[in-house]
Amino acid sequence: MSDAVPRRVSVLGATGSIGTSTLDVIARHPGRYRVHALTAHRSREALLALCRVHAPALAVLDREVDAAWLRERLHEAGLATEVRCGPEALVEVSEAPEVDVVMAAIVGAAGLLPTLASVRAGKRVLLANKEALVMSGALFMEAVGRSGATLLPIDSEHNAIYQCLPVEHRGGLARHGVTQLLLTASGGPFRGWTAGDLAAVTPAQACAHPNWTMGRKISVDSATLMNKGLELIEACWLFDARPDQVKVVVHPQSVIHSMAAYSDGSVLAQLGNPDMRTPIAYGLAWPERIDAGVAALDLFEVARLDFEPPDEVAFPCLRLAREAMAEGGTAPAVLNAANEVAVEAFLAGRLGFAGIGELVARVRDACPVEPAGELAGILDADARARKEAVACLTRR
Repeated sequence: MSDAVPRRVSVLGATGSIGTSTLDVIARHPGRYRVHALTAHRSREALLALCRVHAPALAVLDREVDAAWLRERLHEAGLATEVRCGPEALVEVSEAPEVDVVMAAIVGAAGLLPTLASVRAGKRVLLANKEALVMSGALFMEAVGRSGATLLPIDSEHNAIYQCLPVEHRGGLARHGVTQLLLTASGGPFRGWTAGDLAAVTPAQACAHPNWTMGRKISVDSATLMNKGLELIEACWLFDARPDQVKVVVHPQSVIHSMAAYSDGSVLAQLGNPDMRTPIAYGLAWPERIDAGVAALDLFEVARLDFEPPDEVAFPCLRLAREAMAEGGTAPAVLNAANEVAVEAFLAGRLGFAGIGELVARVRDACPVEPAGELAGILDADARARKEAVACLTRR
């Protein structure tokens, strides 16, 4: 990049694994990027540590009690970072005119409003919050088109597909000779387990991913294959694909991050070590390439690449997600909300591992599908699904 002025970046969800990886890449290129804002939910100590290193203009926490604590600590450290709190502040640092790039890495539905705000403001949006598209795909992509925002997917699978498609790939896959998107999945920690094997799974086991270092919620989603289901929905919106054009392939080595199949028989794949700094660096620098701090892939060390179909009997969440995308409207938002409640209950020891998919199915059956053309309707569907999920847990 030849620009003399560094690009200013807001990192939403700075204390999570994607946020810290983003800051690692940024720190490797101090002449290219400057941190404008860092946000966290309630991890005030971790956010303080990041502020000391990166000296952002703004820091945002969820609660005023944590924001007051952070202000005092920053003042003691002699740092001029301004501290704000609440959902409104998240939106402000996402759409601020000073910001060039927004890393949208808040986990779950909480990331929808600030991510949508950054899109509407025409920013370069590095999308690591898949729930924003899952909940409001049509509305979200319409906003991208209207504002001229640059949307770059950061999930390793979608980033890989993005790299394997033509630069301009809108208007349907067939128009560009693409017949299928092959979305790879590691299979999670329970690959090969039967439904009976999964009955006694603990949160610690579910969070022990074999290839990736991730937060607890996304680790559980990976273990149930709901994460892959949400990624299937996201891929449909990102690449203008039908659900039947997206095929999930279990690939335990996590070396091929995803593929695109073409009508001439070609299959293009993006390979690399399982390190999120690679897609993050791609998003930050696109269309250029920069050092991500990731070692080059050693194919001799990898030695072999295996592939198998997913087991949708033992892991029904993938099927539930595909059905929600096919149904359309608010069905994906209901799916996501129910899953968030179910995962929280599982991590708290109030729901068994197999109960996650069961609860999602119950909530789906109890919540009628509505059109998803307005944000208010989407948020209402999300709230109703959460209420129903809590009621189902209580009845259990």
